Amino acid sequence: MFGEQHDLHHEFPEYNDKIHDLKMKDGHFRRLFKEYDELAHEMIRIQQNIETPSDEFIESLKLKRLHLKDELYQMLKA
Repeated sequence: MFGEQHDLHHEFPEYNDKIHDLKMKDGHFRRLFKEYDELAHEMIRIQQNIETPSDEFIESLKLKRLHLKDELYQMLKA
């Protein structure tokens, strides 16, 4: 798990241009993208033992990240 890249550009490289366009033009996408990005960075801090939350909290972050990724992906496919 350590070192995995979960930012949207690594998750969906085929959508790099669309990610950029949506971040510039769609406020809802931009907010979701920012939230997803913050979660991804928090998970990195946890993986590096900078933060040491409970297992339950980590699982809740993973679920939230997955939900956001699914929602962002649907927007990218549209």
